[in-house]
Amino acid sequence: MEAIKITKDKEKIINIRDIKQLSKDSDFALTGIVTKIYRRLDRNNRPFWEIMVTDTTGDITGRAWFDSSWQNIQNGDKFPIDPDNCGFNFEGLSMGFIGRISDYKGQLQYNFTEIYILDQNKYPPKSFIKRSPLKQEFLEESFKSLINEISNETLKNFLNAIFFKHGLWEKFRTYPAAVTFHHAYTAGLLEHSVSVTLGARDMAEHYKNFNVPISIDLIIAGALLHDIGKTESYKNDTIPKTLPEASVIDHTVIGYHMFMKAAEIEKIDHDLTLALGHIILSHHGKFEYGAPVLPQTPEALIVNAADEIDFRVTFWRNQIENLNPQSDFTDYIPMLERRLWRGISLK
Repeated sequence: MEAIKITKDKEKIINIRDIKQLSKDSDFALTGIVTKIYRRLDRNNRPFWEIMVTDTTGDITGRAWFDSSWQNIQNGDKFPIDPDNCGFNFEGLSMGFIGRISDYKGQLQYNFTEIYILDQNKYPPKSFIKRSPLKQEFLEESFKSLINEISNETLKNFLNAIFFKHGLWEKFRTYPAAVTFHHAYTAGLLEHSVSVTLGARDMAEHYKNFNVPISIDLIIAGALLHDIGKTESYKNDTIPKTLPEASVIDHTVIGYHMFMKAAEIEKIDHDLTLALGHIILSHHGKFEYGAPVLPQTPEALIVNAADEIDFRVTFWRNQIENLNPQSDFTDYIPMLERRLWRGISLK
């Protein structure tokens, strides 16, 4: 991709992951897609903008101050624009940024001094969308192999029906698992579901060895189904967005209704429907996390535990990947009520 010039004689364009490895007073140039933009006022009542930019390596939030330069270069020429009165909805656009890293209260701050609206054909927004770090073929094969592990033919046939006969697969295989925090990228839902299922299956096998009566078939089925409601909770355009339904109903309940409709069509018996529906409704584990009911069976308890650990470990991975190498700890994360530590590496 053609570089944006920082100066007349120097060009430097790097991805977001590399920018986060830079130190104070470093210059950078970046192309990416704007996912969020907020207009703020500083202490002197002057406007500035907080802009979240995404590329295939991650996200970064920078600030464009009142004296930053905004230009439209879509047609090859440079036209100055006023971000307040230019008529553009910046979210979803491919844009270029030239900036400098400063230090604010001991934390690195990314300041965008020049902002460009790019040619959307030359820099297509979809080229900046992050994908699962795992190969699509591996995830899809793993998912189908897990279904084939199920020994109960009724259950196996039902999973093949709900995912493949009823048309769910095309969304399920490409949608994100979230808009922020974890697996918020293309095929994130598939990656998360496979990871949760593998973890839950292994946990179930462990407890079976310790005399706990657990159905491995129910574990696999419940884990693969637990987040199906997310296919009707997001709008998977250039920028994944949460649909109103997910905000006022929640993906857990949406997924339960999708499951119940398919169970009725496929004539799944009452007891099996009840057991699987309970896993779907309880997989968040706590009322305050959005669970309509609490886990009450060993299968539901294990799927909830596997879902929770997959979220936390993946969140840690994403945070540490983007952590400046000079730091061992992230900033405080209110949602987790802690900072995260890089830890040690044993050979």
